[in-house]
Amino acid sequence: MSARNAWRRADVLLPLASFALVLLAFLVVPGMRGEEVTDASLFNGLQGFAPLGLIALALGLTLIAGEFDVSVLGMQALGGVLAVRAGGSAGLLGVLAAVAGCGLLGLVQGVAIARLQLQSLSVTIGTYVVLLGLTNVIAGDDTLSFGNVGASVWVDQQLLSWFSPRSLITIGIFLAALVLLSATRIGPEIKAIGSNRRAGRGSGVPVERRLAALFTCSGALAGLAGALLSYSNASASLDPGLGPLILATAAAVLGGLSLSGGRGTIWGLLLGALAVALLQQLFAILALPTSTTQIVFGALLLVVVTIDAPELRTTLSGAAVRRRTERQRVEERTP
Repeated sequence: MSARNAWRRADVLLPLASFALVLLAFLVVPGMRGEEVTDASLFNGLQGFAPLGLIALALGLTLIAGEFDVSVLGMQALGGVLAVRAGGSAGLLGVLAAVAGCGLLGLVQGVAIARLQLQSLSVTIGTYVVLLGLTNVIAGDDTLSFGNVGASVWVDQQLLSWFSPRSLITIGIFLAALVLLSATRIGPEIKAIGSNRRAGRGSGVPVERRLAALFTCSGALAGLAGALLSYSNASASLDPGLGPLILATAAAVLGGLSLSGGRGTIWGLLLGALAVALLQQLFAILALPTSTTQIVFGALLLVVVTIDAPELRTTLSGAAVRRRTERQRVEERTP
């Protein structure tokens, strides 16, 4: 593929355009309303990016492989409770408990989906409901307070004006995933699974193992998001609601991922998550009501998903081919 054609690809152009437009709006729009963008504004935006980015990465990895992991919501809630339960005296122990516990459950789920060839959407919806029940059992049906003040202060301390440990952890994980999927066969294999699973299996891609590993990573990342968020809030939420999944899906589609699988990059997903986080912070600066933000994100999803629809792209491609053919015929007839 030539460099010119590469720039026209949706997984390249869409995340760059989305991030650039949101960043421009973030820097310009508040000034038009008499507000000011400060270091604190950028810090708060990256604070919102920290949990969103981890959930978006968890969801995005499965999306590239043609799957959809709704259970990230339950994993986030369970991870928060496990971290609070185990991290009272040592914050790191709580994080490890959340990552290991949710990663193990993700592995079990991934093996079942891969070997039994189950639909991931149906399975993960069921897993999400089960995990919420399990979370409430562990928490005793009550919000858990986190008494490790040192860990809560540490995850949110301001570093280099804009960052905190948890936002830097999220960025670091994105960079590690970028290197892993770019420098190894894993990245092309995941896309092959999402594009044509039967062909991928025929070419030697270990489909079952890759899917099991993806759902393991998805669970672990969501568990980590829940742990760090619980430390930041000094309490564990028993039900995060659908908001994190909606925002993560918006980040994925703005990052150039296709909901039908087989397309997407980690750097694009990173830009998509940053765009959504900055957009959230922009809405906070402008003090827009929650209903307005829901309408905006819902409209974004509808627009991007509609544009990405395979039938629409096929129709537009066919129309373009017909126009080129007709133009060539006209040119041939012209003396």
